[in-house]
Amino acid sequence: MLTDEQHRQKMQQRKAVQAQRLAERTREKGLIIVHTGNGKGKTTAALGMVLRSLGHGYRVAIIQFIKGAWEPAEKRVLSHWSDQLAFHAMGEGFTWETQDRQRDIACAQAAWELALSYLTNPEYRLILLDEINVALKLDYLSVTQVLQGLARKPEMTHVILTGRGAPPALIDAADLVTEMTLIKHPFQEQGVKAQPGIEF
Repeated sequence: MLTDEQHRQKMQQRKAVQAQRLAERTREKGLIIVHTGNGKGKTTAALGMVLRSLGHGYRVAIIQFIKGAWEPAEKRVLSHWSDQLAFHAMGEGFTWETQDRQRDIACAQAAWELALSYLTNPEYRLILLDEINVALKLDYLSVTQVLQGLARKPEMTHVILTGRGAPPALIDAADLVTEMTLIKHPFQEQGVKAQPGIEF
């Protein structure tokens, strides 16, 4: 165990290293951010960034590709920022509920066309494309069309793409990728149903 003096010296060294790192990083750019993996929390983490952006006074757009058939509590909360936030639930629900592939494809394509209108609008600082990775995985959208759309975004626009199964080409194009890893889940291990405030 370190003495108080050793700890103080170690923290001074760490502070100096951190100050040097910060001094060297002066570049700004809009990021392509991917939240993927089988673990819970992909959309939740993205919504944290949405709240930060709203707190800075930025305009934000959220397009939900799959979850649109149910009314998430976060949509009600975020309605307080209606002057800054555009929220579009474009899907018709989980694919096992709709059971209509052609309709799901049409919904995903319509959501993508709407997303493009925000992606190319410099007034929006952050765009959340919620569950778009699932639409890509199911071939409702092509990776090529999404990458081409992302290439059209203004330089300072940030885009978050959530959902399990993000394709390798999207991961390669992204600036920041986080994979949520499932370790335990109460639905699987304990038979606990989805609960308000946790899952929706």
